[in-house]
Amino acid sequence: MTAQPFTEHFFHAQDDLRLYYRDYGDRNAPRLPLLCLPGLTRNSKDFHDIACRHASQRRVITVDYRGRGRSAYDRDPAHYDPVVYLGDLQQLLAVARIDRAVILGTSMGGLLAMGMSAAMPAVLAGVILNDVGPEVSEDGRQRIADAIGTDIRAAGFEDAAELWRRGYRGAYPQLDHEGWMKLARATFVADGNGVRLDYDLAIAVNLKAQSTQPLPDLWPLFRGLRKLPLLALRGALSDVLSAETFVRMKREHAGMIGVTLPDVGHVPMLDEPLAQAAIDDFLGGL
Repeated sequence: MTAQPFTEHFFHAQDDLRLYYRDYGDRNAPRLPLLCLPGLTRNSKDFHDIACRHASQRRVITVDYRGRGRSAYDRDPAHYDPVVYLGDLQQLLAVARIDRAVILGTSMGGLLAMGMSAAMPAVLAGVILNDVGPEVSEDGRQRIADAIGTDIRAAGFEDAAELWRRGYRGAYPQLDHEGWMKLARATFVADGNGVRLDYDLAIAVNLKAQSTQPLPDLWPLFRGLRKLPLLALRGALSDVLSAETFVRMKREHAGMIGVTLPDVGHVPMLDEPLAQAAIDDFLGGL
């Protein structure tokens, strides 16, 4: 049997909740480490391919937030909050002995990367934002709020892939069966009755409560990235990151490299050739 290309680790957050991360590559590699932060309901599995792609040159860490994947579920839904997540990431960096890193953040992970610019700016050596910016389109925000927390189950991964294809083919019009299976395996986990979503449904509590309130102004956090190398990816079909916001991001950060990926919505899976090339070029300078 081929050995898996990562080691698995658990650590304890400051409130003692047990959290999980994967560690790829050589921890003593000379290139800057890459820390991958998933989206709201996602987990470390989303970054397996991109981690393997870069692990020969640098250490890559992929994390399960509290309530996702193999991390423990929190008994208090109020702790499913960005401020708490930032504290968890600070603890992870300390445990993993990482002083400085490039951050790759998908969706909510990108918002956390922006938050890190205020909470722990010395850590950031560069940032990649995957289909997220300091403004979230209201249509996308409400779609996510409506969908999250629904207990979706299927008999197996094939059925889960078909469920996801029917629900999200508008975001991935070019995805083939293998792609839908890959997405299903990263989204669902097997249990005694088939497969279920791989996150605590209670993470919806805070989000739904806040979905009727305006989002805070996140542009100051984005401006915290101005002195850093920044790559921003946008799915051309995205309902979360608008083309107008993308243009403004470029105005606010003159050095930002902006790449729009055709025929994909929220969120790009980072296996698109244009995304891979952009990330390869960006990381090549760090």
